Amino acid sequence: MTGNGHISHGGLTAYTLAMFVLYLFVVFVAAVYILAGAVVVRLARQRKIWPVSIADRVILLLAAAGVVCMAYGRLIEPYWLDTSYVEIHSSKIPAGRRPVRIVHFSDLHSEARPRLELRLVEAVAKERPDIIVFTGDSLNYSAALPVVREAMTALARIAPTFAVRGNWDTHYSAHLDLFGQTGARELNGDAVRMEIGGTPVWISGLAFDNAAALRDTVRSIPANEFSVLLYHLPDLMPELAAERVDLYCAGHTHGGQVALPFYGAMITLSKFGKRYEAGLYHEGDTWLYVNRGIGMEGGPAPRVRFWSRPELTVIDIRPAA
Repeated sequence: MTGNGHISHGGLTAYTLAMFVLYLFVVFVAAVYILAGAVVVRLARQRKIWPVSIADRVILLLAAAGVVCMAYGRLIEPYWLDTSYVEIHSSKIPAGRRPVRIVHFSDLHSEARPRLELRLVEAVAKERPDIIVFTGDSLNYSAALPVVREAMTALARIAPTFAVRGNWDTHYSAHLDLFGQTGARELNGDAVRMEIGGTPVWISGLAFDNAAALRDTVRSIPANEFSVLLYHLPDLMPELAAERVDLYCAGHTHGGQVALPFYGAMITLSKFGKRYEAGLYHEGDTWLYVNRGIGMEGGPAPRVRFWSRPELTVIDIRPAA
């Protein structure tokens, strides 16, 4: 998820606003616990716990709620896989043909100790996909390579599996063979034609650091055949809509990883801010799905998820109504 300087000047306002909201939230939380500490110290000095003023009760209740939320975000939500079902229609799927089922996941961010990888494989198998796609950020540390490769090998046994490298993969794991001999095919400027129930489907993909190859990659695809592009960030949506790619699969945002009810992601590290924070979008002839990811940001970031469960997406592509 880490941005690595990928914020353009055009997205500076959205990024600044997101950072302002994040800092405001952090200041609010810090203030609650400072005030709660002061209340506890004062009550201890007075050697009484009752009566307590309404203001003190509100502060203590907020602090207690915060502890519950932190425990939930650390111990429960990161292990609670959510399967989302999406249906789109296309005139490029001939009438009377069966739908094409694509299962999409992103941002494994695996660690040396497996977390959701086995459950992910079981969930994918249950959905009986025609195609499996992974949109990057495989691991947080090189010690997790066996975990990633085991998961990708198991997935490739279920259905044809395609993967692209995210920013963590290109910046920190470029020297690692993430997908070789797993059965999963890594794409970077490639477009692969498949036939699903007699329907041609093209799967193309770009590594995080190869966005410049977009036009050359997709223009080899016949205009009358359904096309899918895999890229880690949702930031290519305007370009892909102009190129009339049918389905764009992305990740990177983690749905914020920590989100707020009614507001959603506090920060996405996309140059478009919250415009494509998670879920399904449609512009022109192009559908975009931004998957919330499976794992959590690496490095010093806290391993928590809140209001943004790990996600597996099942996309059914059906003939036009």
